[in-house]
Amino acid sequence: MNSRRSFSLFAAVLLASATLGAAGASAAPPAPADATAVVHWNQVAASTLAAVPGPDGGAPPAFQINMGMTQGAVYDAVNAIGPKRHQPYLLDRRFGAKASTDAAVATAAYDVLTELVTTAPERAPFPGRAALLDSLAAEYDASLDAIVDGAFKRQGVAAGHAAADAMIDARADDGRFGESQWVPDTRPGHWWPLLNAAGQQILDPTPWAGGVEPFLIESSSQFRTAPPLALDSPAYAAELNEVQALGRATGSTRTDEQTYIAKWWQSAPILTWNEVSRQLIERNGLSAADGARLLALQNLSGADALINCWNDKYHYDFWRPWNAIPRAGEDDNPATIAEPGWTALITAPYPDHPSGHNCNDAAHVTILRMFFGDVIEGGFQITSVSPLLAAAEPKVRTFDSFSQPMAELIDARIWAGLHYRFADVQGQVLGRNVAEYGASHYFQSVGR
Repeated sequence: MNSRRSFSLFAAVLLASATLGAAGASAAPPAPADATAVVHWNQVAASTLAAVPGPDGGAPPAFQINMGMTQGAVYDAVNAIGPKRHQPYLLDRRFGAKASTDAAVATAAYDVLTELVTTAPERAPFPGRAALLDSLAAEYDASLDAIVDGAFKRQGVAAGHAAADAMIDARADDGRFGESQWVPDTRPGHWWPLLNAAGQQILDPTPWAGGVEPFLIESSSQFRTAPPLALDSPAYAAELNEVQALGRATGSTRTDEQTYIAKWWQSAPILTWNEVSRQLIERNGLSAADGARLLALQNLSGADALINCWNDKYHYDFWRPWNAIPRAGEDDNPATIAEPGWTALITAPYPDHPSGHNCNDAAHVTILRMFFGDVIEGGFQITSVSPLLAAAEPKVRTFDSFSQPMAELIDARIWAGLHYRFADVQGQVLGRNVAEYGASHYFQSVGR
C-alpha cells in the first residue's frame, strides 16, 4: 500500500476512535478498561525520568528515549490482553480477555522505569537514585493494592512483565551512552562549545544520542534535514541579522512579551506534550487501549525524532549564533557584521542545526493531531517548568489549537538567541516526517 495512503487511512481510524470513544473498534465483552491507570503511570514515568541527572539519562534526548521505552511497553501490555485489535510493537503474546489492564499497565511501567533508574550510568552524581526507586516501589504497591486479588490480577501482572521484558531485551546494546559523535572543528561554520566560569568547555550531556538504534524509523539518518544555509548567501545573512538583533542577552529589539515567551519555552517538550495528552485522554474518555496507543506513538516518535535530530546536529556541526556573530568577519558574507562579545539570551551545549526542541515538539504534535485534530474545543493547558521564569511570571498558558504553539516555537527559539529560523523550520519538518512514518508503519488495526 502507498505509504501516504496508508498513513491517511490510519489517521482517519485514529480520529474516529478518539472522537467517538472507539466504541465500535474496541468494544468486546468485557467492556474496555478506562485509561485511568495509563494516565497515572504516564505521569509517574514523566516525573521519575525528569529526576534523573542530565548526563545519566535525564537530558532531553535520553529522557525521550526512556519515555519511549516505557510507553512502548505499556502499549504492548494493554494490547496483549484479550482479542488482538492492533499490531503489537514487540510483544506477540496473548493474555486472557479478563486479565487486569490496570495491573498490566502498572507492572510494565514499573519494570521499565526501575530498570532505567537502576542501570543509569553515574556520569554525574545521582544522590537521589535510592529515593527515586523507593518512590516507584510505593507507587507500584499502591496500584496493585487497589486491584482485587485473583487470577485476573495475576494475568495482568504477567502481561506487564512480559511487555517490559520484551522492551528491555530489545534495547540492550542499542547505542545509548555510547561514543560521542562530535568531531572538533574550528573552521568557520562549525560549532564550538562555550566555557563555564572555570574555563572548562560546556559539552553536550548526550553526544551519543544520534547513534542510538531508532524505534520506528529505519535508520538514525532516515529523515536527514536540508543542510544549513550557505555562509555566503543572502538568506544566511538575513537570518543571522535577525537573531543578532532579537536574540541578544542585552539590548535586544524583542519585546518583554517575547522575552517571557522565549524563557517560557525553555521547558522539556516531553513534559509539555505528555501533559497535554493526559488532559485530552481524560476529557475525551479514551479507553486504556487507545490512550496507551496514543502515548506509545507519541513518545516513540518523539524518541526517533531526537535520535535523527542529534544525528543531523553532529553531521552538519553548524555553528550557533554566539559562535557566528563574533566571527562574522570570517564568513565571506558582506551582509553580516562581526560583533565581538555578543551573547544570547539562552544557550545550549550542542550544534545548531536542526532545532532539537522543534524536532521533538513536531513529532508529538503530529500524533496528537491525528487523534484530536488541530483545533481543540475548550483548548488545552501547558505548564512550563522553565528555571528561567521569575516567580511572578505565569507558568501555565492555554492554547486553542496545536498550530498556535508550533508557530510560536519557531519565533521563540530566535528570540532566545538559540537558533536561526531555518534550523527551527527544518526541525519541525523532521519531527513531522518521523511521526508520519511511524504512524503509517506501526500500531495498525488488525482483523475487522
